[in-house]
Amino acid sequence: MKTQNPRQVYGETLVELGGEDPRIVVLEADLGKSTMTCLFEQAFPDRFFEMGIGEANMTSFAAGLSLTGKIAFTNSFAVFAAGRAFDQIRQGISIPKLNVKIIGSSAGLSDFGDGSTHQSVEDLAIMRAIPNMTVLVPADGIETRKMTRAIVRHPGPVYLRINRHDMPDLFPEDQDFEIGRSYRIRDGRDVVVFANGIMVSKAVAAAKKLDGEGISVKVVNVSSLKPVDEAQIRLFAAGMKGIVTAEEHSLIGGLADVITFILRGTGIPVEPVGIADRFGTSAHDYEELLEAYGLTEQQIAAAVRKLI
Repeated sequence: MKTQNPRQVYGETLVELGGEDPRIVVLEADLGKSTMTCLFEQAFPDRFFEMGIGEANMTSFAAGLSLTGKIAFTNSFAVFAAGRAFDQIRQGISIPKLNVKIIGSSAGLSDFGDGSTHQSVEDLAIMRAIPNMTVLVPADGIETRKMTRAIVRHPGPVYLRINRHDMPDLFPEDQDFEIGRSYRIRDGRDVVVFANGIMVSKAVAAAKKLDGEGISVKVVNVSSLKPVDEAQIRLFAAGMKGIVTAEEHSLIGGLADVITFILRGTGIPVEPVGIADRFGTSAHDYEELLEAYGLTEQQIAAAVRKLI
């Protein structure tokens, strides 16, 4: 299966968009070689603003640029993009509904070597709670490209969460991405797994494994975490024996909360797979960390078997 690095895809797509729309400006918090905004800096130095290690100032600066008609992209590690600049995002961008795109890079546990201070396990809960904020979590490089283009067309604040590592391509090349929609990646009759980010590929791997046990699993990519087409989620869940949610995020305030709220009262049992109420930690590599936190195809398969 082909893999792509979503950071690289994001950087390249941003350059493409910069050539198409002169309103696009990019702000960076001293991490351009990691977030890959360095590509935009090389192509359009007059529209690139290096703000140093100062996410709060960067966010307020972006708000000002948006008031002049610019489409401002702010960039930092997700833990800082969502956490360090929360007040500026809430007060200066979301209340007035300004056209600023907040890109949280190296999200979840994907910055495996830097430990809890750099791993964002609560950023989606923070951003979902802010009124007027759109929250997106791509499952692969293909969807990252489509999302980056979609948020330029979308007026208003957006938070886009990007993984640090290569991810297998799953999103169909010929499928348009629409904010608010979820996408069926694999059909099944017994249990549906609602997943996003890296956990979509883990869910597909689990579903293939369970085929050999006679268990049919549907996989749905809920990459638009806010807004969500609730009727579509209910349709995906209809007739299922059980539901699994799978996310690289705290079980508090993320995908599990979204799905259980939408399906309240249906009586369909739900098993969540995600990060318990704890911080991240350092590891030798990303897969080791995912295994330590139970974010694996084995854990998803176990949750499906429990429901069956």
